[in-house]
Amino acid sequence: MKRTALRSRLVAALLVMLALVCLVIGFFTHTILRTTTLAQLDAELQDTSSRAVNFREGPDRSQTDDDDPLYAPGQASGTLTVRVSSTGLVESSGVLDVRSGERSSLTTDDVESLLSLSATNEPTESHLSVGEYRVLATEDPHGGYLIVGLPTAAAEKTLRTLDTTMLVVAGSGLVVTGFIGSLIIRRSLRPLERVSTVATSVADSVTKLSSEKQHAAITERVDARDAQPGTEVGNVGWALNNLLDNVDQALTVRQRSEEQMRNFAADASHELRTPLAAVRGYSEFIRATEHLSPDGEKSLERVLSQSDRMSALVENLLLLARLDQGHKPQDEAVDVNILVAESVQDAQIAATDHRWRVELPQASVVVRGDRQQLTQVLSNLLSNARKHTPEGSEVTTSLRQSSDRRFAELTVQDNGPGISPDFLPRIFTRFARADKARSGTDGTTGLGLPIVKAIVEAHGGTIVASSRPGRTEFLVRLPLATPPKPDRAPSSAADSSI
Repeated sequence: MKRTALRSRLVAALLVMLALVCLVIGFFTHTILRTTTLAQLDAELQDTSSRAVNFREGPDRSQTDDDDPLYAPGQASGTLTVRVSSTGLVESSGVLDVRSGERSSLTTDDVESLLSLSATNEPTESHLSVGEYRVLATEDPHGGYLIVGLPTAAAEKTLRTLDTTMLVVAGSGLVVTGFIGSLIIRRSLRPLERVSTVATSVADSVTKLSSEKQHAAITERVDARDAQPGTEVGNVGWALNNLLDNVDQALTVRQRSEEQMRNFAADASHELRTPLAAVRGYSEFIRATEHLSPDGEKSLERVLSQSDRMSALVENLLLLARLDQGHKPQDEAVDVNILVAESVQDAQIAATDHRWRVELPQASVVVRGDRQQLTQVLSNLLSNARKHTPEGSEVTTSLRQSSDRRFAELTVQDNGPGISPDFLPRIFTRFARADKARSGTDGTTGLGLPIVKAIVEAHGGTIVASSRPGRTEFLVRLPLATPPKPDRAPSSAADSSI
């Protein structure tokens, strides 16, 4: 169903209700007037029939006068009469012309139609060639019966005039009511529109601050005139102000908590670097100076391995904490072509059981940023593809410029089993780990992809992950170092394999 504004729905409901009221009033008015008009016409028809019947018995009637009932005194124009004898013969028939009042004969079809009536003293309607008539058949004291009719044209014209008048008045009333009602409803809904404007503005501000990882107090509130409890709009405004107060307090508490956690992670990571270095140093010293048993050598090797793993975890946490605190990366020109070639070559040496492909453009793609961090981005993506795909999988790394030639687009794609649809939305969440179907045999800390996302966003870029069985792709977009010239043609891509 198409959604419409509340104002439009209220005006439409008002007009529908008014139209129904006008329709009901018009129906009953038409019915009552028709009943009244027909009753008056039937009364006139009774009088006309009486004059026609009594015309032959008038005391002043002479021997030479014509005894046609149409000539009875007082008969109106349009009156028709048919006299039928007791033997069933038509003695006379005729109609007075509506305009001139002259007598004219009825057609044979009209007479036959009228002869089908019986003397019931009940008026009926009849469709004749001379028009619509209300007719009445009464017994004639001299034998037979007499049929008298009056035209219904005048009554029908009155009803048509009434119907036309009601339609015009109702239509005009609907137009005027729609216009005035729209103005009244619009004026009544202005406070609600102001409340909606405040809510929309706050939502946009919160969304912008969330995307920028900033926090600022929510100072916008509904005006006091629109936040007075007691009316519908006042209740909404009052509730919205309370909600904004609570949200502002919650965001402040959350921001304070996040700041504390970031500071703790940074401080703890920084402090842990020294004891971890000491642990590794003493372990190396023991290995070099002491003669250990095979079990001792194995245990010492495990200590060194775990210290390396913990050192890497601490470095990752420290990097994330620094990025969260808004530390800007170094600003230098980085040739992404060279970075991709070197990173893929390192990945090939580390994982010879995978097939590695590189697709690089002929022209250099240069971005501004921290070369070491960007190298870590690509290394983490390649390591992620290696760890979560089986032996023999193909990993393709491609680089190109975007269609608008403002961004460098770096893609790492593999043909592994894919990422679970349930896990894909959480893939950049810290310490999130996929299921065993894509986790492989290597252990993961769940910080590789969150670090990638943090570094990319610190460089003003974006990263998007998409996956289906047989195709998993990570797309990184980074702003180019210099905007391209408008008249420069895009460079062609060259496919290569390592």
